[in-house]
Amino acid sequence: MSEVSSTFRPESVSIETLAQLGEGHIAYVKQVRSEDVPELFPQAPKIAPGLMLFALHAADGTPIMLTDSREAAVASAWSNELQAVSVH
Repeated sequence: MSEVSSTFRPESVSIETLAQLGEGHIAYVKQVRSEDVPELFPQAPKIAPGLMLFALHAADGTPIMLTDSREAAVASAWSNELQAVSVH
């Protein structure tokens, strides 16, 4: 019997391939400043500056929802059958 060994080399994986990892299964929660909301969620109403909010994104980076608590973002992921991970 022979052993198979492989090494993951991040530099050999394209950005497109990385974006597809976890697609439809994983979402990430990221803390965002209210000043960054218009860029991420153009349809969002104007929000006062200086607030820290939480955005839920699909694995490929597509913004899904915005909320004022991490718990609400995670709950939204779970309700959509997505595994939520945090990004710092």
